[in-house]
Parts: sequence; structure tokens; C-alpha cells
Amino acid sequence: MSHLVAIVGPTAIGKSKLAIRLAGAFNGEIVSADSRQIYRFMDIGTAKPSPEELSLIPHHLVNIINPDEDFSLAQYQRLANRAINDIQKRGKLAVLVGGSGQYVWSILEGWGVPEVPPDPEFRQSLAERASREGEGKLYQELRKVDPDSARDINPNNVRRVIRALEVYQSTSIPFSRLKSKQKPPFETMIIGLTTDRAELYRRIDSRVDGMIEQGLVAEVDRLLNMGYGLELPAMSSIGYKQIGAFLNGGLPLPAAIQQIKFETHRFVRHQYAWFQLKDSRIRWVDIGSNNTESQITESFTRFTAGTVETKLLLSPPTSRKGTHII
Repeated sequence: MSHLVAIVGPTAIGKSKLAIRLAGAFNGEIVSADSRQIYRFMDIGTAKPSPEELSLIPHHLVNIINPDEDFSLAQYQRLANRAINDIQKRGKLAVLVGGSGQYVWSILEGWGVPEVPPDPEFRQSLAERASREGEGKLYQELRKVDPDSARDINPNNVRRVIRALEVYQSTSIPFSRLKSKQKPPFETMIIGLTTDRAELYRRIDSRVDGMIEQGLVAEVDRLLNMGYGLELPAMSSIGYKQIGAFLNGGLPLPAAIQQIKFETHRFVRHQYAWFQLKDSRIRWVDIGSNNTESQITESFTRFTAGTVETKLLLSPPTSRKGTHII
């Protein structure tokens, strides 16, 4: 049976670097499970792999739509499964990597996602209500009709709240009850990267500062000038929303940067609800330990039953000498 390696965990933990190392060492290709890296032109704020990294290892489901285009979980699942199947048919290792819980588990658990088409008018009416009455009102409505979906959705993620209500409005059935599960046709190993919360927050803050230095303000300004307004779901992403507020004169830059850090800290807590440390399916590795590489090597050896040369894991791809897994 074919193999799939999934790398999960909170933002800024080092998932992408590890994925590139594994894919480079074991003739693999990467399938992104990041709900923001699908957008073109949004590079710095989504911590998208660099052009060098994208050319070094084939990446799938990165830069596939414009920021003003709709994209559903059903579309993601269909495209991701197609990519995984193609990679495996060519005798390569598929590496699924990302921190978007719905994307990851829809693949690993084989969700049967309902194909409910978007209803622009309904979405617009709910978006206007959220703006007028507050985001909490819509979330409370979702809790009444679909408490299971509400538990999985961040109350601040208006786009996902609206989508769950849209599915219920169209089918009269809660979104959570429409999701059946079917075991996928491949063996899966899930590697989870983690560390203590203080160190994780330090890494996040450092990443945000790096994004500002790399030109996040100019990136958001360019997107706005291209006609991608802040009302778009893509532009409501952490980082873009706050810098957009700065550019519109509503927020000083230092305050915008601090808000990005705070919101990312909060987002990480939500990610740990999707990828729980007590989940026995996930082989958690603390990036602060002294034997991180050996833990991953040992897990990978057991997973592949000795069919790959795990010594390669310790040697990065040729063009990235000197880099480390984490």
C-alpha cells in the first residue's frame, strides 16, 4: 500500500522546513494543507515557501487561486486527493503539510464533504449582519443549529461560520452530520511538531517581525491597489487585516504589529484543539529536545518497514546545505 506522511502542528513551529527535508531525502512531493497559501500574491503574510523552495521540491495547492475567488473544503479535498494519488502513482512519497485542521483531517480521515454550492446572496446577507450586529451573533446562531460544527470553528472565523450556516440553510441538515468518513487508500504517519508555549510565542513574534522586515506592509498595499479589498475572506487573514487597518489610517503600525502577534498566539491555541497532544494517532516531537532528528528518523523507519534509507534524513537536499530540520 502507498504511504503518506502528514506533518502537523502550530504555526511557526517548522513544518515547512521539515516537509522539504523529508521530500528531498525520500523522493517526495509536498501537498499543502494551508488555507491561506492557496492564494496568489499573498506570500509574506502567509509564510509561503520561498521561490527557491518551491523550485527545489514540487509543491501542490500553493498559488492556485486569486484572493477574490471562492474556495471550499470540498474543492480542497478533491484537488488534494488528486495530487496525492498522482504522486503515489509515480512511485513518490506524498508529504501533506499544514496547520489548517479541516484541510488535514478531511484527507486523513476521508471525510465525505457535502458539495453545497456557494450562495452569494445568502453569504452577503450574513456578512452584513456580522458587520452590523457583531461576529458573536452569527456564532451563537450556529451553536443553536449545529453545536458540533461550532465546537470546531473559531468564533472569530466569520467565513467558516457563514459556510456552516450556508450548508444548513441549503440542506436543513447540520454540516457536522453531513460529514461521513471513509478510510483513505494509503497508510499514514502523522508527525506533530510542538514545543513549550513560551518558546512557541517567541518564535511567532520573531516571525512576525521578520515579515515586517521582508515587506509585509508593501505586500498588503500592493494587494489593495490591485483591487483586493479588506472585506474579502482572504484579506481577513491575520496580518493582512491588521496591516490593512494601518494603511487605512485606523491603526498605528506598532499597534498593528502587536495585534498580529496577539491574534497569532490565539490562533495557535485553536490549532491545538485540532491537533491535540493527547491524540495517539500523532507522533509528537518536541523541537526543543536534543534528539529531534533521531525521533523522526526512528518513526519514519518503523512506518516504512525499512523500505527507505533513513540515513538520508540527516542530509538535506543539495541546494540547501547547512539547513536544519527545524
